[in-house]
Amino acid sequence: MAVPIANHIRRLRFAHGEMTQSELADRIGMTRQTIAAIEAGKYSPSLEAAFRIARVFGVGVEEVFQWTE
Repeated sequence: MAVPIANHIRRLRFAHGEMTQSELADRIGMTRQTIAAIEAGKYSPSLEAAFRIARVFGVGVEEVFQWTE
């Protein structure tokens, strides 16, 4: 079941030099599979992971993730 958190990770990855899921995962200390699951909406990131992802892209957490429910 999908979690009620939408994200713009894919768009942000491509806007930042077509960063791969693996590159993002390496930068935040996670696996590519975890990034893929978060990006697909199958997994909700921890608060720490959400902040790390946002920091990589130089944006606020709310620019990466939105609550949809």
